[in-house]
Amino acid sequence: MASTSRISVLASSRAVLEGKLTAATVVISQDSGKVTSIFHSVLPASDFPPGTTYTDHSPHILLPGLVDAHVHLNEPGRTEWEGFWTGTRAAAFGGVTTVIDMPLNAIPPTTTVAGLKEKVQAAQGKCWVDVGFYGGIVPGNVSELRPLVQEGVRGFKGFLVDSGVPEFPAVSATDIALAMAALADEPTTLMFHAEMIPPVSDSVGDDVQWSLPPLAPVGPLNEYATFLASRPSSFEFYAIAQILSLAHIAPNLPLHIVHLSAIEAIPLLREAIANGVKITAETCFHYLSLAAENIRNGDTRHKCCPPIRSKTNQDGLWEELTDEGGCIQTVVSDHSPCTPNLKLLPASIENPTGSDHVHKTTTDQDDEEGKGNFFSAWGGVSSVGLGLPILWTEACHNDRDVSIEDVVRWCSTNTAKQVGLEHRKGDLAVGFDGDVCVFDDKAEFEVGVEQMLFRN
Repeated sequence: MASTSRISVLASSRAVLEGKLTAATVVISQDSGKVTSIFHSVLPASDFPPGTTYTDHSPHILLPGLVDAHVHLNEPGRTEWEGFWTGTRAAAFGGVTTVIDMPLNAIPPTTTVAGLKEKVQAAQGKCWVDVGFYGGIVPGNVSELRPLVQEGVRGFKGFLVDSGVPEFPAVSATDIALAMAALADEPTTLMFHAEMIPPVSDSVGDDVQWSLPPLAPVGPLNEYATFLASRPSSFEFYAIAQILSLAHIAPNLPLHIVHLSAIEAIPLLREAIANGVKITAETCFHYLSLAAENIRNGDTRHKCCPPIRSKTNQDGLWEELTDEGGCIQTVVSDHSPCTPNLKLLPASIENPTGSDHVHKTTTDQDDEEGKGNFFSAWGGVSSVGLGLPILWTEACHNDRDVSIEDVVRWCSTNTAKQVGLEHRKGDLAVGFDGDVCVFDDKAEFEVGVEQMLFRN
């Protein structure tokens, strides 16, 4: 007899419910996709109607689906870099059931209602997981901000330094003030890529924010140390100070610092929070697992902005993250791919096996000119869908005091809250979306092409 049951049941001896590890049985409606019942024990299949879709995943852990609140999907306009189909498929592979797409790198950017609608149209029929969208703040688009809120964007992002793409210019303090005033009473969050060249004197003022290049490099352009020195921690500190100096304009508007990399900025953020400023920060999987000391010269796969800093800095990020009262509340991928040619990766790194013994023609040598240049290569790390194993591996292999409940808080509960979806995502609870990640915390695998389902 065909089943008349319209539910799916997932059970396990271990599940994270309301931030705690417990046994659980989760019942999900196949009609609404919502969780309809939760039991704090493993119920047998016989407790449900015949033919019910039932899986006991014990001893694997049932987690609320992860919410990656910082992803660049690049569609429309740069679909050779990434797209909705490939990017969201990669997310699903890693237990990420919701991604929030950043407003830049697609063409047009999401700085107008028209641009948002074009992006939403481009996503139709291509998404393996739920997708939300951020709006952007750029010079001159303040009149678009409230309409974008009404159209459903999950927040706004602006750059205080050159974004790397011409259609998304940096904002000045005047632009930020206008955006804060426009959004002061709106249910949204204002976020910033916080890097900024400090002025040489007060008289320089706002001019330092206008798409100026980083500091002139001192040293070989293929040495990571040269690149790192060109974007020092002071860039982040000064940019955050600028943002905080304007926070009084909209005291009720939540502010957020994306991809915080420099621990020197943490005391500044903590002081602001203690003084009542509504500001949080995120960091990224790559900052928590990679360190400057281990990056080979020419290995431009590691170029991102802000840069990957020292092992000591990494330890400081972990220390702040594991403090529940700290300013770093979320961990995200900042998945920002490009086509391989834009990374300018030298052949010796791209194809290391036997590469030193291959005879090079004059053409080959010409092709190698400029390769490994950290200043010319595209800045971005691809990792959507790999965050959970990256965090768990780093925590286990380095004896970090991290529980799976911590990971859920950083990558699901708090990220859902950051984008205003805490009423339906970030937990396994009745009435929430039935987004579930099944995690084998003991399994080991080596990341290869078959695990990297994103386009680049």
